[in-house]
Parts: sequence; C-alpha cells; structure tokens
Amino acid sequence: MGSKKILFIGQEITPYVPETVMSLNGRQIPQAIQESGCEIRTFLPKWGNINERRNQLHEVIRLSGMNIIINDTDHPLIIKVATLQAAHMQVYFIDNEDFFQKRLMVADKSGKEYTDNYERSIFYVRSVMETIKKLRWYPDIIHCQGWISATTPFYLKNVYCEETPFANTKVVYSLYDNPLSALIPGNFKECLAFRNVTPESIDKQNLSLNSPTDFDKFAISFSDGVVVSSENIQSDVLEFARQRNIPIIDNCRENETSESVAQRFSDFYDSIY
Repeated sequence: MGSKKILFIGQEITPYVPETVMSLNGRQIPQAIQESGCEIRTFLPKWGNINERRNQLHEVIRLSGMNIIINDTDHPLIIKVATLQAAHMQVYFIDNEDFFQKRLMVADKSGKEYTDNYERSIFYVRSVMETIKKLRWYPDIIHCQGWISATTPFYLKNVYCEETPFANTKVVYSLYDNPLSALIPGNFKECLAFRNVTPESIDKQNLSLNSPTDFDKFAISFSDGVVVSSENIQSDVLEFARQRNIPIIDNCRENETSESVAQRFSDFYDSIY
C-alpha cells in the first residue's frame, strides 16, 4: 500500500472507553496500519465517560474555537488530544457542551436514548473534516467506525469532494451492531444541509431515511468499501452492501496478529484506492 494517509473516524477506542469488539478494533487497526508505514490521524468523540485527567487529555487551542452550524444553530467546537504511549499513537477528541460533555454514547444512565443522536453524528463528522483541513493533512482513505461516523461518506461525496485535496479520497464504513432504536427524525435533512446540499437536493437522491437500519444503508450508499465487523448485522443491510458491488471485507476475527491485520487492511485499501 505504500505510505498512504489514512484517517480513522472512530466511535470507540480502548482504553478510553471499556473494552468491546469495536473499541479493540478502534485501537488495533489504526495501530497496525501506522506500524506498517502509513501516516494516520485518529479521531474520537469526547464521550462523557472518558476521564480527561486519567487519560491526560488537553485542549488544542489553535484548533478549537470553530462554530459548526446545524439547522441555523451554532455549536462551538473544542478539540482535545491525548497520546497512547504504548502505541505511539495520537488521538484527537471532538468535544462540545451540547453533544458530548457529561453525556454517554447512545443513552443516558437510565437507558433513555438521546433524541439528538443523528444530529450528534452530523456535528462529529463535520467537526473532524474541518479540523483535518486546519491541520492541512488530507487523507487518501477515510475509515469510519460505527453509527456516530455514518454521515461521513455522504459529506465526503456531496460536499468535500469539491475541494481539491479531497477529490480522490475514498471512504470505508465499518458495520457493527447498530445500538440506535429511535427513528431518524423528521428534521434530519434540514440538519444534514450544508453548503450546496439542501433538503431538496437530498430528496432528489431518493434515499430512505427512517429507521436506524436506513442510517447504515445511508452510509453504505456513499462508501467505496464496507468492513463487516459483527456477526449480527441485519441481513437486509448486508444484502444492500452486496448490491452496491463494492469491496467488502469480513473482520469478525479473534487473536489476529498486528502484522496480519495490517496486511489484510492494506490489501483492502489498495483494492479501493
């Protein structure tokens, strides 16, 4: 694969959040790819259960301060950073008082799902993309993980592709069990609107935007490749991915060496790029 630039837009990375299949992948895959000789950047939401002091997060003043406007509402962006010393890997955290501070991933402590989860994805993804531009570091491949990153392929192919540095960027979406249960809200298209993308232009794409399953299909619709990272993906979602005729890789494996992970994903990225 050579020294490609890979941007990881993650949902979970251990040790910042408890160990799950997703958080272990969120750590192992970027680390393996970096060790194989590629440049990487890794992003994660600053979920409310991430201990800033224990994990030594600190704010990056030069990157913070932007406002992300969603449906005519300003949301200030705060960028924090920490280093996984053992992996020699830096992680950027997207933070905001409305969407992430003192809030957990999908639901509150009582188990009530947050009503703005889909809007949280919009804020997170646009924040990552604008921060990457500030860093003047443009990826060859963007690898997305989980529902929080699901709006990435849409924005890359409908907005950022018009900016020369992103013109040839490819995007991969990792499928996991989707924990969302709420329907996509009626104002989702208004929230998604940005620059030349309007609710009317979204309507013309004939996208089904109702259920959480549709959210995964929405991501797949604009992706160049799909990683199946759970054995419990709904069959209609898998079939939708197959019908797109794009590269698909199965990542439901345990006890795999770092070298094997790097080789499999290097080959996968090559097949896309």
